[in-house]
Amino acid sequence: MIPSAELLARYTLERQHPLTRTWVDDDARRLAILTEEHAALDILLAEDLQVATYRAKRLAPGKSPEQMLNRWVAVGNDLEVMFSIRFENMNLAKPFVDATPMSRSPEPRDLQALAAAALEYYGVHNPLYLRLWSADAGVDGTVPDRRFLGAPISELQPHDVPPGLALRPAKSVEHYDEARRAYEDVDTAHPHHTEEAAIQDLDDLQESADDGLLFDITVNDDWAGYAAAIIKPDDALGLPAYVVRELILAKKYRGHSYGPHLSTLLAQALPDPTRIFIGTIHSANQGARTAALTAGRHDVGGWLQLPLPQA
Repeated sequence: MIPSAELLARYTLERQHPLTRTWVDDDARRLAILTEEHAALDILLAEDLQVATYRAKRLAPGKSPEQMLNRWVAVGNDLEVMFSIRFENMNLAKPFVDATPMSRSPEPRDLQALAAAALEYYGVHNPLYLRLWSADAGVDGTVPDRRFLGAPISELQPHDVPPGLALRPAKSVEHYDEARRAYEDVDTAHPHHTEEAAIQDLDDLQESADDGLLFDITVNDDWAGYAAAIIKPDDALGLPAYVVRELILAKKYRGHSYGPHLSTLLAQALPDPTRIFIGTIHSANQGARTAALTAGRHDVGGWLQLPLPQA
């Protein structure tokens, strides 16, 4: 039997990093956000055959709608999990099974049963890996994926900002081509970067601009990059948060120790100082991780990958 959205929310809340549980009122605001999130995504994808039919046509041609439904499964060791078939960045060539909602945190002894259950229900999709979430640094036998780094905005105060470095509100994305070239420059210098980060769509950045959450990074009033945020609870661990949508510097402005200051400048430029500032960074992106940690953000958990056998 599929649990209620509120029960899933309680499971999720119990598994959060202890530090984050000091940032908001757990029993009220955060629980309500998580309940709404689980109802709108996990429960919907488990029960709505019409949505499953749409997903099958769009994401898995030839597969039946039933093969797209979420499954709540008892996998053993008193662990129950909701499995879901997903596609990395909507790339149909990169299917994976998500197992984020679960009754407790995963342990090494659970991995074999988790993998077996994922393949039992979604092996027809030939998923590349099983994705788990843990507030800990990792679980033996898994590969680290993206990490969540955040802090209350009140804790992210700019200091020793290099002269000339600033943010200014942007009403349009007029420098999008320059931002795209900035990503291309990083990708050329670090080929693995294409697996770690990609520029946001123009429409997404314009949405941030319309909401007053897109900023030009400037150095001595010259455009140097973009910083953007979004209010998106379903990617914020149930926290009332601003989620980092974009942080990119043009090539000529990298290597000047600007990185750690971008988080604090963006946090203080956002309109609601009572929110949490959070975003995901790939575990292999050491430069971005170091900059975020230096700024005062905390690593509060992340996704893990458990590779699955390929047919």
